[in-house]
Amino acid sequence: MPDFELEDRFDTEVCGIDEVGRGPLAGPVVSACVIIPKNMRSSDFVKDIRDSKKLSKTKREQLSDLIMSNFPCGICEVSVDVIDEVNILQASLLAMGKSYQNMLSSADGIKGRPAAALIDGNKAPDLPCPAITVIKGDSKSYSIAAASIVAKVYRDGIMSKLSTLYPQYGWERNSGYPT
Repeated sequence: MPDFELEDRFDTEVCGIDEVGRGPLAGPVVSACVIIPKNMRSSDFVKDIRDSKKLSKTKREQLSDLIMSNFPCGICEVSVDVIDEVNILQASLLAMGKSYQNMLSSADGIKGRPAAALIDGNKAPDLPCPAITVIKGDSKSYSIAAASIVAKVYRDGIMSKLSTLYPQYGWERNSGYPT
């Protein structure tokens, strides 16, 4: 169950970053970056935030809407062409860095940049603040879990749209994962 223990190690705001799309055989990689401001942590829906894989599709979509409308968020999609050019790891790191930059441009009311970025996994992008990797971070940090929800809902939407163009692959059900 996530909490704010990692975020509480810092005096100022911290962002969480997660990506989806490294495991699928098709589709883009998508990263999201989210700050849950300290003064918003008691919002009713925050207690429902957890690893996106542990939520129903309906609950993920509801939470994604709430997260994006209440907290500074950034999203970045890196195309299949870029993945093929630079490899999936580099594309994931690129998406993480750009989602951070996109979050900064939406962060009205947040002074300066975050004190740190909590990154799900063991690889961190180059950021203008300290980047702290957290294995299984989407199960440990509300900020990372919020980013995992936003990124998954965004990417699932892309794959659902692609499934109308290529119905034979079932992407509306498998999102490009080898299932």
